[in-house]
Amino acid sequence: MGRPPANGGTAPPPPPPPPGRCHFWLPSKRRHCANSPLPSSQYCGNHAPASSSDSRRRVPCPVDPSHTVFEENLEAHVGKCPFRKQADALAAQPYYSKGINSGGGGGADVTSATKRALVHGLSEEEFWGLVAKIRSAHSKAAVEMREAYAATDACDRWMRGQVDRKVPYQEKHVAQQVSIVGNMETFGLLTRGGTGDVAEEVAAEDDAPAVVEFGAGRGYLTQLLADCYGIRNIFLVERRSYKLKADRSLRQNDGVTLKRLRIDIEDFNLHGVEALSGVQYLAIGKHLCGPATDMTIMCCLHEQYNYTEEKVHDKHRFRGLALATCCHHLCQWKHYANKAFVSGLGITEEEFHAMTWFSSWAVDGDHSSRDSSLEAEDSPSEVRETEKPGPEITRTERLIRGIPGEERSALGFMCKDIIDTGRLLWLRHKGLEADLVSYVPSNVSPENRLLVAKCKH
Repeated sequence: MGRPPANGGTAPPPPPPPPGRCHFWLPSKRRHCANSPLPSSQYCGNHAPASSSDSRRRVPCPVDPSHTVFEENLEAHVGKCPFRKQADALAAQPYYSKGINSGGGGGADVTSATKRALVHGLSEEEFWGLVAKIRSAHSKAAVEMREAYAATDACDRWMRGQVDRKVPYQEKHVAQQVSIVGNMETFGLLTRGGTGDVAEEVAAEDDAPAVVEFGAGRGYLTQLLADCYGIRNIFLVERRSYKLKADRSLRQNDGVTLKRLRIDIEDFNLHGVEALSGVQYLAIGKHLCGPATDMTIMCCLHEQYNYTEEKVHDKHRFRGLALATCCHHLCQWKHYANKAFVSGLGITEEEFHAMTWFSSWAVDGDHSSRDSSLEAEDSPSEVRETEKPGPEITRTERLIRGIPGEERSALGFMCKDIIDTGRLLWLRHKGLEADLVSYVPSNVSPENRLLVAKCKH
């Protein structure tokens, strides 16, 4: 049920499940599934093995795929699904456009289990051939990141005062937020703040753009911008509902206009937000997991808009972006912004998905080790996939486990470099001045890559 540890030793068996609980063991949470088992099984409907005597199949609800129903009950369920009203209300919004930022790819997402099966199904020769191809592509095309931890005067003052003591204060997250904001100022996306000159700070607030935070989570990154740089027009885009949000504190800030849009980035038509009409805005995001980064840059720079053309093509005034990428193992070929770049390196769609799976080695040696330094709070927009019990260990899997951890980690970082380089070059192709930096040390967060870009005009 659980996977052996990375060092090749035998993992201790999981404890017996509590009475009345599904027997499926969740390695990442180190507990059994909390659902009740089916009457004729030890497992719940989500984890029942394919060989179960119960022939009924559960399928995702088309209204909200976060829950499943029996296939024979699907038609009746759709009519009374409690999420139907919410979905209908969202579909009526002018900023909702199904799949507008999907990247033009069709079909279902490729799950981590499918990616793992793809890699483990390679022969030894094919596996080492793919590794050689990745190393060659990295040496030929990957952009070298520079270290760029930036803490500006405005943020120093804020950190010393810990302005909002009513919200959870975690030093490592604040350090990341401060450096994202500092890099935005250094790159020219924000007017300098925090000098102590009141007249200068008022002028900076008057010039402050609107901010659209993608994958906003609780909204603390935007709160820092509001407190230190006079941001007054705020849009928080997030598909999930959160407690302990910064919204209450932001709404109490005089002059701040806040709108939270509960929508998936894939379906978000930013040009349908009337309140942004004629307003300069910045796009930001802290730990935009996997394809969320690709969808965000496509949302801001849709194919029909090309900033290399000298014409007024849009009633919205995009100024630039700052996006902290993460969870490259969740990336999907169908959503990836720069397929041409990857294809030009001789990497196929299947090899791209294998490469994304390798990328997790940069932060977690075997996808499940307990000592991984990546924490769930670092990825608020991610919906983690459920692991199904795997087949017997393959020859390629044994080969992978025999590779020293340092080598696996190095290969994982190469894969992340290639993926983010493609995004960087896509932004530059669109006519933006763009850079890719390491914005915090890896001991603060191993997911420490920041894409920054600004319009040249």
